[in-house]
Amino acid sequence: MKRLFDIDNPVMRVIIHIFDCMLLSVLWTAFSLPIVTMGAASTALYAAVYHHIRRDEGYLWQSFWMALRDNFKRSTLAWLPMLAMILFLGYDLLALRALIQNGNPLGRLFGVILALLCVAAVWSVYLAAYCARFQGGVADVLRYSFYLMMAHPLRSLGVMVAVLGSLGMILVVPGLAAILPAAAFWLSSTLIEQVFLLHMRPEDAKKTKDEEANP
Repeated sequence: MKRLFDIDNPVMRVIIHIFDCMLLSVLWTAFSLPIVTMGAASTALYAAVYHHIRRDEGYLWQSFWMALRDNFKRSTLAWLPMLAMILFLGYDLLALRALIQNGNPLGRLFGVILALLCVAAVWSVYLAAYCARFQGGVADVLRYSFYLMMAHPLRSLGVMVAVLGSLGMILVVPGLAAILPAAAFWLSSTLIEQVFLLHMRPEDAKKTKDEEANP
């Protein structure tokens, strides 16, 4: 019985991670409610997932809050053009759906706009991850996060499946919003960190791998 409640017990670690994901998802939702702060909240979520859940570093709230505070301005300024693009594509999607219903041939563009909207969603995750892990100005964040996403299409497709799959499940079962945002970022981070390692200097990549192997 004592071993069951040992924090090094695999079962207990799974339970702890589930509660961590629940708390992080609630924090992300709360700090994303003004919408314009969703970029900063997503950066903080990725940082907390990477440092606290993946690497067992620090405390959950501390990891989230410090990332939110330190990256708030930069991640918000990078998120605003992303938000504008998502809203624009979303409006176009609704307009094209109406054209389809009216038999207008322009409605055939619906699939193209939907694909662009999916790409924008994945780009926003890469953007949050880049802000959480690296320094640089707003232009650098936008440029490099887009480049990394496009340079690794298969991994980016995996991120898309994790994010859009979670969104789809939340639409079907709204209660899953209490855990899936953090879980989706956790799954996405396993792919995005592989991308980051491929573009780091060899000594930095080795250091990161050693730290993850011996947290």
